[in-house]
Amino acid sequence: MSEPPSTRPGALSNDPRAEPRPGKRGFFERLVEFVSPGPDSKAELLETLADAEHRELIEPESRVMLEGVLRMADMTAGDVMVAAPRMDLLDIDAPYDELLGVVIDTAHSRFPVFEGGRDNIVGILMAKDLLKRQRSPELSLRTLIRPAVFVPESKRLNELLRDFRSNRNHLAIVIDEFGNTAGLITIEDVLEEIVGEIEDEFDEQERENGIYTLADGTHRVAGDVAIAAVNEAFTTRLPDEEFDTIGGLVAHELGQVPRRGEALELGGLRFTVMLTRGGAVRWFRVARVPKPEPAEGGDVD
Repeated sequence: MSEPPSTRPGALSNDPRAEPRPGKRGFFERLVEFVSPGPDSKAELLETLADAEHRELIEPESRVMLEGVLRMADMTAGDVMVAAPRMDLLDIDAPYDELLGVVIDTAHSRFPVFEGGRDNIVGILMAKDLLKRQRSPELSLRTLIRPAVFVPESKRLNELLRDFRSNRNHLAIVIDEFGNTAGLITIEDVLEEIVGEIEDEFDEQERENGIYTLADGTHRVAGDVAIAAVNEAFTTRLPDEEFDTIGGLVAHELGQVPRRGEALELGGLRFTVMLTRGGAVRWFRVARVPKPEPAEGGDVD
């Protein structure tokens, strides 16, 4: 006769209805949770991540990415898009040389294409596809453009990233509540909210001093470039007693945190905000302010 299963504490049981007895690890985990309960809000979670980095439990880069994921869940396409006035577009009726010039000057890989007016986006053109017209000039631009993806300003970034991955599109046109073009957003814009600024091959030229000459003769200048470096590059005399970086000086002169598209003339230079990140300017477009031409003739005494 077989013996009945033991019911003494700690004995194993084959009865699936029997509740598993927590081991030492389970008891320890519950004790830690009782003494130091987990975060109950996003703010507490961010504090927990900061503490974990301070205690060297996670790397600083990991903390930045985790915080980026948390922030991204609350952000929309309208928060990070390139506003419509600053979009680099191609006119479907423009001659080939003009289109090629825009592609070379801006160095983008994808371009929205409009017909009639800038608000009428009819598709997306890959820069590499435009080169096909060099070999076959008879090709119509309409045969090269691809369908455009349109998303509302309220589209959350985490949803947009999922869409980008599933449909393999890297650019979307953002529209406002009235159906008008509000701007554009790329997969790089979304990813940068998680991992920070993504440098491309053109950024290699900017790493030494953060100042890069553009094809139209203007310059792209990083917000954290030293004022002394700007003075040296442009032979200007911007004050550097109170502020170290050009971004700090421009923000002070504006009296507020600079926003994308804002411009300021300072020391004979015009600074236009190209990109902001975390409340600071990442890139300026800098151009010299044309000197007023002397009036012809003059008063005769």
